[in-house]
Amino acid sequence: QDAAAETVAATGPQWAFNIAGTSDYVFRGVSQTEEGAAISGGVDATVGSFYAGAWASNVSFPGDDDTSAEIDLYGGVRTEASGWNLDLGVISYLYANQPTGADYDYVEFKAAASRAFGPATLGAAVYYSPDFFGASEDEATYVEANAAVSPADRWTVSGAIGHQFLSSDLDYTTWNVGAAYQLTSNLAVDVRYHDTDEHDFGDIYGSRAVASLKATF
Repeated sequence: QDAAAETVAATGPQWAFNIAGTSDYVFRGVSQTEEGAAISGGVDATVGSFYAGAWASNVSFPGDDDTSAEIDLYGGVRTEASGWNLDLGVISYLYANQPTGADYDYVEFKAAASRAFGPATLGAAVYYSPDFFGASEDEATYVEANAAVSPADRWTVSGAIGHQFLSSDLDYTTWNVGAAYQLTSNLAVDVRYHDTDEHDFGDIYGSRAVASLKATF
């Protein structure tokens, strides 16, 4: 073993935990809680460049649907090349109490890159699923560009624009912009505006302001 490998083996994984409350769980511009509040929590382990984790939140879908929770399991590798931070990973989305035959569970492959330019960070990401959420067996690709800047101590202003491509006719564009304030070293509040270009898909695709409080330790 080289020195770096021996150090990782000696120290073991680095653990991080998070818990959050939000006025509306929004994923890619779409409410996952029928515009209601959500509580979530997660755990992450990092060993060298490799990481793995789990995260869960309550959910509520329209109609006669008893689905109660989303559980995400993920892993990947983070590295650096030519000044860019790279993240290659896979995410499994699992849903508790989903209706029989709904086929909500799916897997996505992720490739993301970001780079700091002074106080600003610019990034882009692409996610691909060969069999997306639901029983339609759609392939899906989501692409996003994002940016963040810290204009003052403890403040971060950020935003993103993305497009969800589906092999059916349910493509849409989404965007968000907001600000986060670091209350303490472990606690942050975020206020964010979300919207999509497809309000005709239903109320859960409509514009909304969301407030969140997140603790990390």
